[in-house]
Amino acid sequence: MEGLELTAFQIISAVGTARSSYIEAIQKAKARDFEGAEALIKEGDEMFVEGHNAHAGLLQQEAEGGPGSTLSLLILHAEDQLMSAEGFKTIALEFIDVYKKFEKIGSN
Repeated sequence: MEGLELTAFQIISAVGTARSSYIEAIQKAKARDFEGAEALIKEGDEMFVEGHNAHAGLLQQEAEGGPGSTLSLLILHAEDQLMSAEGFKTIALEFIDVYKKFEKIGSN
C-alpha cells in the first residue's frame, strides 16, 4: 500500500483514534473524572492534528500540481471521518461542561 491509499488510511486511523478519545472523555466526565476527560481531549487533539496534517498534505500536493488525486470512496471516507471526529470533539466539550455544571450544583 502506498501513495493516496496509504495517506487515506493514515487519516482514518488517526482521526478514528481521536474520535474514540473524545467519546471516552464524555464517559470520564460522566463519572466525574474531569482530569481524565481533559487528558483524553488532549490525546484526541494530538491524533486529530496528525490526521488533519495528512489531509492537508494531500491538499498541498494537489495545489502544487503534483500527481492528481483521484476522488475515491476511500478518500471520501477519510474526509468523513475527519469531519466526524471534529464534531465529536465539539460534543465532548459541551458534555464535559454540562457535567461540570452538574457537579457544582450537586455540591451546593
